[in-house]
Formats: sequence, C-alpha cells, structure tokens
Amino acid sequence: MTLNNEKALVLFSGGQDSSVCLAWALSKYERVETVSFNYGQRHVIELECRRRILDLIPIQFPLWGERLGKDHLIEVPALSQISTSALTADQEITIDPDGLPTTFVPGRNIIFLSLAAAIAYQREARHIIGGMCETDFSGYPDCRDDSVKAMQVALNLGMDARLVIETPLMWLDKAETWALAYALGQDPLIQLILEETHTCYLGERSVRHSWGYGCGECPACVLRKRGYERYMEG
Repeated sequence: MTLNNEKALVLFSGGQDSSVCLAWALSKYERVETVSFNYGQRHVIELECRRRILDLIPIQFPLWGERLGKDHLIEVPALSQISTSALTADQEITIDPDGLPTTFVPGRNIIFLSLAAAIAYQREARHIIGGMCETDFSGYPDCRDDSVKAMQVALNLGMDARLVIETPLMWLDKAETWALAYALGQDPLIQLILEETHTCYLGERSVRHSWGYGCGECPACVLRKRGYERYMEG
C-alpha cells in the first residue's frame, strides 16, 4: 500500500472503535498522532487502556510503531460540570422520553472535534479521524454523518484551514468493524482489541467475556457483544 505522506490525528479513547480507527490511520498515513479527553467519564479506566495500547503497538506492530507520533491527553472538566448524563454521573442508564439513552453527553463530539481541530492546526495534521458511526449506534445526534460534515465546514471556515474529518466506521455495523480490524491487523489486532480495549460505560473490567471485558448489559457492551457474535458467525 502506498502511504499518504500527510499527517493524521486520531481521536483515540482506548475503545474498540477508536482502536480500529487508529489501526486504519496507521495503515494509511506516514505519521499519526493521537488525542484523548478526560471529561469526568465514569469509564475513566479507558484512559489507562489507551496508554497500554499505545505502548503495545510498537511491539506487536513494528511498522505501525514507526509511524506513531505524539499523544495528546486533554482535560475537559467542563463537560461533567454542565452535564447530567449517565456517562458523567452515577445514575441509571435508561432511555429518555425523546428516545436517546441517558448516556448522551450533549455537545461532547462537537467539543472534541473543535479541540482536535485546534491541535491538528498547530501540529500541521490535515486529517482528523474519529470513530463516529450511525449504523450500529445508540442514536447520538453528534455521531451522525451530517453532524460531522457540518463540523468540518464550520472548523475550516473558522480557522481558514482545509482540514478533513474522516470517519471510516460511519457506515459499518459492529460486525463489519470487527472484520475491518481483521483485515488491517489479522488475529494480532483482534486479540489486542479483545484484551486491551475498553467499551463498557460502567468501567467494568473484572469479567472477561468472549468479546472482551465489560458489564455485558450497558448499551456499549450490548453493541460490542452482538457485533462480535455476528462477526464470528460470518
């Protein structure tokens, strides 16, 4: 594969989707940086997982390791201060009257993309890569393709830039995301995702299921579990 010689910045949380996006970027771009956000999330353990994944990539995937650049961890405490989401407060995960799960954090991806764009601008990274998806997802409006495209327009106008926001998982379901991981890194990447990534909203890592660690009941675990089962059946 011919590598793109432009730099990319990946929104990398340490979850399954962002890990696949990181592998996708490392397969495509000569230089890749990462960014994550500490916003008071209940599953803050994902930040520990992401650090371990970044440490393991050069060992398990040496060619990718050569392309892996600076990591940025940004503190965004304002999100948990203004949000009553079940993702930032100790409350039950339910579906609210408008059909959205209470794990929705209003403005989260809008803020994340804005901060990522500012970093990309300073670091001369033209491509911003995120794991947003509207095929198998919880209905978050800021994960929709239209929302991401609108953000790209606004950011480029506001910074007089030509940034490109790429969402390689936008039209993939979770089974197809597992399949993409295999296509990118074969069994070693599948095993890395199973053992090291974190998706569970409750931060549960005491139980190892066939599809990885998690409570098995929150919306994120249900999507991951169903996707893995469909992937294995295929």
